[in-house]
Amino acid sequence: MLDDGRYDVFVVDAVAAAGDADVVLLELAVLAGARKGEVVAVSAQGLGRDPIDLLGAPGTLTVTAGEPSVDLEG
Repeated sequence: MLDDGRYDVFVVDAVAAAGDADVVLLELAVLAGARKGEVVAVSAQGLGRDPIDLLGAPGTLTVTAGEPSVDLEG
């Protein structure tokens, strides 16, 4: 996982989690900084969007005390 901080990201893959319609498994590419180009996997809950609609969405990944939080645009 990434160090604590804020990262500009881009969704490169998104799929619904098996058995939980409210959870989406995301693969996010980091767009800038020392970790630019790295792809990280996170799960997100409560996005209220179809996983296909998330593909290509820009956003911010914030890591605090090792816990990720994703805020996607659009």
